[in-house]
Amino acid sequence: MIGDAQVNTMAKPLVVLAAGGTGGHVFPAEALAAELGTRGYRLALITDRRGGNLSGRLAELETHRVRAGGIVGKGFFARIFSAFEILIGTFQAWFLLRRMKPAVVVGFGGYASVPTMLAAAYSGTKAAIHEQNAVLGRANRLLASRVEKIATSFEKVSSIPEPALSNVIVTGMPVRPAVATVRDREYPNLSDDGTINLAVFGGSQGAHIFSEVVPAAMKRLSDKTRARIKITQQSRPEDIDQARSAYQALGIDAAISNFFDDVPEHIADAHLVICRSGASTIAELTTIGRPAIMVPYRHAIDDHQSKNAHAVDEVGGGWLIPEDAFSEDVLADRIESLFAMPRMLENAASAAKSAGKPDAAARLADMVMDLISDNGNGNGNRNSSADDQREAA
Repeated sequence: MIGDAQVNTMAKPLVVLAAGGTGGHVFPAEALAAELGTRGYRLALITDRRGGNLSGRLAELETHRVRAGGIVGKGFFARIFSAFEILIGTFQAWFLLRRMKPAVVVGFGGYASVPTMLAAAYSGTKAAIHEQNAVLGRANRLLASRVEKIATSFEKVSSIPEPALSNVIVTGMPVRPAVATVRDREYPNLSDDGTINLAVFGGSQGAHIFSEVVPAAMKRLSDKTRARIKITQQSRPEDIDQARSAYQALGIDAAISNFFDDVPEHIADAHLVICRSGASTIAELTTIGRPAIMVPYRHAIDDHQSKNAHAVDEVGGGWLIPEDAFSEDVLADRIESLFAMPRMLENAASAAKSAGKPDAAARLADMVMDLISDNGNGNGNRNSSADDQREAA
């Protein structure tokens, strides 16, 4: 019979995840938690006190909440208050880490992760961050020089400090299991007179500009092309009736909703996707392998959506149209030209899939395991070896 002491020594180390805020920050943490969980690692989550609903594997974790504030406030007093919140949250996280003694702490960007990652740096705990976009976010920029590894979703990521470049590892952006399951589905056959499936997605709330421009562009298509179009479109609730009426007047088969629970299926069925270019959207497009017309959200912080779209455009997986240039005429011309040359769409689908990293969660988990192995004894403190030597002396 194995004794309790032996069982304890066999237990795998603890990994703490620091995440919160939008889905772009939370989902990769959820994916890593699921992957590390299957490998037997113990897990805990530290998030901010205003953290939203947690789902999947994260909802099952031991969860702690600390105070956090935005990196940049809108005014002097807002900045002072944010700094105060970060300071308090860092002390809270420091005490948590001292008690929990994790082997590694992994942060996923956003202000919710900052106190915990600062606490990891100050406590000497090994740490890594994951960046979802093609430009290092402000929170991760603050932390880049304080961590051992920077995992990126794109091959090229701007705003990484020069001294930290040697710590970069490209893991990709994890996707939902439902996305990975349709990766092997081939690009839909596109005959000269067959149906053209368009999927239009504008993020969790739908993009108002798509509800205005896409129906108007359909009106400008040739009769032959328009007769082939079938549309699945996500719209804001207030835009649904107007968009539906516009498509009905044109005789276009259109399924319009504020929410689709089978988005991966609609992307896989699409010959062309029209979308924003957030990190999760790009990861899904490249995992499934579908060409897209990407319209970056013009007010995205640090214009990161444009950089995401540029990365896909550069490898031939899609076409970037700035929001200011996204008009009904431009869109209609692009659709006519693309479907007049179906081979171009097929090549773009192949290029998009080649850029995808469906094993991103496994790559992230491997990175964490490498950091733990570097610790030697599984203790996450950077100075553990020196401490052990002093104790032995």
